[in-house]
Amino acid sequence: MKCVVCRESAVIDVRRANSNFCSDHFLRFCQEQMSRAIREFDMLSPTDRVLVAVSGGKDSLAVWDLLQRSGYEADGLYVGLGIDGYSDTSGVYARAFAESRGLKLIEIDLPTDYGYDIPTGARAARRAPCSACGTSKRHLFDKAALEGSYDVLVTGHNLDDEAAVLFGNVLRWQTEYLARQMPVLQARVGFPKKVKPLIRLSERDTAAYCILQSIDYMVEECPMSAGNKHLGYKEALNSIELASPGTKSDFYSGFLRKASALFRAEYLEKSAAGRDSPSVEDLTYCERCSAPSTASLCAFCRLVDKAGGSARVGEGRIASGLEDNAAQSVRITTRAERLASSTTREVEAGQ
Repeated sequence: MKCVVCRESAVIDVRRANSNFCSDHFLRFCQEQMSRAIREFDMLSPTDRVLVAVSGGKDSLAVWDLLQRSGYEADGLYVGLGIDGYSDTSGVYARAFAESRGLKLIEIDLPTDYGYDIPTGARAARRAPCSACGTSKRHLFDKAALEGSYDVLVTGHNLDDEAAVLFGNVLRWQTEYLARQMPVLQARVGFPKKVKPLIRLSERDTAAYCILQSIDYMVEECPMSAGNKHLGYKEALNSIELASPGTKSDFYSGFLRKASALFRAEYLEKSAAGRDSPSVEDLTYCERCSAPSTASLCAFCRLVDKAGGSARVGEGRIASGLEDNAAQSVRITTRAERLASSTTREVEAGQ
């Protein structure tokens, strides 16, 4: 297998692009795909202060690394969710990445700062863990970005993520969600600008990128995501992609080019007529944390109350900087110990 650029031995094939790449040209491919997405959707400017939401996984660490190498001023944000056996370990990976590169990592810890964890919150609110997690992270991401005066909040959502979400929304014809499923959400009162620079890269791409750049990352999936429909949609699309490479890219990019504007127009029309969910003008502000809300308390503060926590514990307290993790007892899994994954084997062996 030869690299399509230099004809040297290739380490990975990208079937949707009908291409094989050596290590150097695959890394360039990833950089170019991210840069293309940023240009196409006007995600970032060179002077933006960028905050990257990092989980310790491959996607968030890859996008942080790619942005740094592209010259963007990017800090990281890690939210500890209090998920036993998972959150502590993921935090180690995020801190190790930041410390190895001298980068700033802002940290928020749900149990310490807000008095509850995701398992407790989900049970108390009688909600699925992923729902409680999403509510918590969205609020805290917005809060950190606005309080830190960042211009843009970046997440590591990749092509696989976006195609799976789109698939689920189409199956249910959730037009409100389809109207908002864009790689850029512009800033508005109470919300920062949010962008997804990895929409042209797959999970396999970001895993290979991390391996080739020697970025150690959390491999294990969150234990509370078991049964999440999103994972089932990914599996279904992976089966189709295996038989017809490029399907996920065509599905998602085609939606953005040909259909997203139609759904958005319909959604705005319904909102203006009062036949859909509240518009921006209908929002008020949470009486406790001042976040935009449709009720006296926002969804996050209501979740905190149900979980028996206290939102006031964390108000105005966002720990930042490079913290010493010498006391961490969780050992980071080395690169060699992850050679069991198929992606790693392909990259290392050049198959």
